[in-house]
Amino acid sequence: MLPVIPLNYLAILVGVLVNVVIGFLWFGPIFGKVWAKEMGYENMEPDTKAMMRSMGLMIIGSFLTAYVLAHSLFVWKPSSWNLPGDGPAWMYGAYAAFYTWLGFYLPQLLGSVAWESRSWRLFFINAGYTLVSLASIGLILAVWPA
Repeated sequence: MLPVIPLNYLAILVGVLVNVVIGFLWFGPIFGKVWAKEMGYENMEPDTKAMMRSMGLMIIGSFLTAYVLAHSLFVWKPSSWNLPGDGPAWMYGAYAAFYTWLGFYLPQLLGSVAWESRSWRLFFINAGYTLVSLASIGLILAVWPA
């Protein structure tokens, strides 16, 4: 038997919007200067066309992340499998976000240190962003009923 997975597309879109805001803050006023230095961008002139392309790709990626996270979130809920015993909604958002981060994002980021000679500082900035982003999207999806 497959689980019943209702999708709330408005919650998914709000998750994407929240992710864009988190990204703006994280890579702007919070860690922007350090991130730019670690990426080798600190002395480069901003390229508006490249930035718009990057923003578009980030939004597409955020939508895909939120869409897939919405699916994996419901797999954690016993009621998705027609079983009793659901816990608080936020718990499923937290589980889905953390284990997605741990199993999919963290290994990719470790690969960037191992194979692309990226710094540990950049690793922690990016790993922190993905964890906060996934947790935010996961909580929105979990507490906003479909």
